[in-house]
Amino acid sequence: MMAVSTFFNIVLSIENWIVNIILLPFILFAIYFVFIFGIAIFTKAFLIIVNLIHTPKEGVFKAEEGDKDYEFWRVRVELKKLAIWLMNQSPLPWIVMWGFRWFGVKLDFSSHLQDAWVDTDFIECGRKVTIGQGAVVMSSMIVGNYLIIKKVIIDDYTVVGGVSNVAPGSIFGKESVIGAFTNVNLNQVIEKGWIYLGLPAKKYKPNRYTEERRDIIYKTDVISETKYEVQQDVNSDEEKNNLLNNNKESA
Repeated sequence: MMAVSTFFNIVLSIENWIVNIILLPFILFAIYFVFIFGIAIFTKAFLIIVNLIHTPKEGVFKAEEGDKDYEFWRVRVELKKLAIWLMNQSPLPWIVMWGFRWFGVKLDFSSHLQDAWVDTDFIECGRKVTIGQGAVVMSSMIVGNYLIIKKVIIDDYTVVGGVSNVAPGSIFGKESVIGAFTNVNLNQVIEKGWIYLGLPAKKYKPNRYTEERRDIIYKTDVISETKYEVQQDVNSDEEKNNLLNNNKESA
């Protein structure tokens, strides 16, 4: 709040009211982001202090007052709640991605986590991970009188469908897909390149649309107006783009 007030006072010191009216949308926009990033910075500072007092760790703990792991887990959750909520409401999706990274989630900016609830402790995401709207990814949960904290690993190109639930300890293989309204159980391993559905998640069928595979590139003969298939070794998005660009140049 001090940062916002200081910024606002500097702007109001401009005597030309016409300039103030013209700049008003930009001023409000800047104040909004100063407020969000100010909360994020102060929250991170408190978290560093809390984590120095008691280091977060995986395990099964008593969910009762007096248990240090449980008490400090609650402090961490409450500290992050406001900052993450504000970032998740932002019109710019990169802000919430920055927020997750800022608070400890390992993920790439190519991933998409907006409009989902994702814990900020012990979460690792690869490249181009998509977590659908309303999905919940938990690295911690309370079952009865116990608190369970265990790392969740989501490998590259994984898709978690909307309104799905992912329990602590889940491990997702590369290019796996979890359908909408699917529950992934505690410590469940989702195999690479498979689609899972159901309550709980069960194998449905192999994922045919994987990113890394031997692709069929379609080419067209302009003169004869015929289309034919050419089998190519394509192992990444970059190689696909290069191959397609080369085909365009040769045509």
